[in-house]
Amino acid sequence: MYGYYLSQIRASDKYARQELKALLAGEGIRIDANLDYTVGLYDEDGKLIATGSCFANTLRCLAIEKTRQSEGLLGTVLTHLIEYEMRRGISHLFLYTGTDKAFYFSDLGFAEIARVDGVLSFMENRSHGFSSYLEGLAKQKRGCDSAALVMNCNPFTLGHRRLIEAAAVKQAVHLFVVSEDASFFPFKDRLMLVEKGCADLKNVVLHETGSYMISNSVFPSYFLEDDQAVIRAQAKLDVTLFKKIAHVLGITARFVGDEPYSKVTRIYNEIMSEELPRAGIDCVIIPREEINGEPISASRVRQLLRGGRLEEVRALVPPSTFDYLQGAKGREIIEKLINAENVVHY
Repeated sequence: MYGYYLSQIRASDKYARQELKALLAGEGIRIDANLDYTVGLYDEDGKLIATGSCFANTLRCLAIEKTRQSEGLLGTVLTHLIEYEMRRGISHLFLYTGTDKAFYFSDLGFAEIARVDGVLSFMENRSHGFSSYLEGLAKQKRGCDSAALVMNCNPFTLGHRRLIEAAAVKQAVHLFVVSEDASFFPFKDRLMLVEKGCADLKNVVLHETGSYMISNSVFPSYFLEDDQAVIRAQAKLDVTLFKKIAHVLGITARFVGDEPYSKVTRIYNEIMSEELPRAGIDCVIIPREEINGEPISASRVRQLLRGGRLEEVRALVPPSTFDYLQGAKGREIIEKLINAENVVHY
C-alpha cells in the first residue's frame, strides 16, 4: 500500500506503546496481558492507524483508527500477522472478536466456531477445523451414557484421581487434559502423569483439548470490560463448545470438583450448573478430597514445592507423580517454582 508502512511495536518503545494504547482505547480495547508480537500500520506522516498482535496461535488486539475503517487496512494487518505466524511454523490460527465485528473476519477467510450472543465470536482460519476435531473424537465414543472431565493437572494429584474415580464408578469417562503449554508442568509431562496415575482405570479415555477447550492464558480479555465479564464469557464459550463435544461422544454428565478458593473455577461451576442441564447434561459437583482437614489441590502442591517441602507433597499425589518430582525434570520445575512470583491460580 503506497504511503503506508508496517513496523513492529516493541514493549520497550514507550512512545509507540502510548500510541498503541490510545488507538486501542478508541475502539474500546485494552492491551492484552499475553502478547508475543505486535505490529503497527503507519501512514505517510508516521501516525499509527492500525494494529494487531499474536499470542501463541491466536490473533488479538486488532484495531483500525475510526476514520480509516473503510480503507481495507484490516486485511493488510491480518495478512502480515498470518505470514508472521507461518514463519513461526503456526498455520492453524484462531481469533476472538465481538459478535458485531465477526463478519469482517468472515470476509477474510475466518470461520466461526462458536459464539456467546452479544459478547464474542470464536473463529479459526479453517472452514472444517472444528468439525474435523469432532470427527476424530467420535471414533472414541464409548456408548451413549458416558461422563466427562476437563483437567489441567498442574501437577496430577490425589484430588484429581478421586474425582476421576467418582466419575468412573458406573460409566466410561472421557478425560480431557488441557493442551496449552501455559502451566509450570509441560503438557506432555502432565498427560504422562495422568496416564500413569489412571493406568488401572480401564474405562477412562484420555483426550487432548487442542485449541477447542480454552485455558485462562489463551482466552483474551482485551475487549471485555472487567475480570468478572472475562470469566463469565470464557465459561459460557467453553460450555457452548463442550455441548457440541458431548453430543458426538454421548456424554450425559460432566464432573467437576467444588472450589473453595478459586474465583474463576467457582464461577465456571455456577455457569455449568445453569447451562449444561438445559442441554440434557448433568453437572455433578464433587466435594474436594481433603487431608487433615485441608483440601488437596495442585496449587497447594506447587506452594509446598516452592517452599522446599517436597516430602510433604508425598501424601497429596500418586506415587508416579512423586517419582517424577524426584527426577531431573521434576527438579527443573521445582527450581522454576522457587523463582516464580506466584504459583497459585485464582
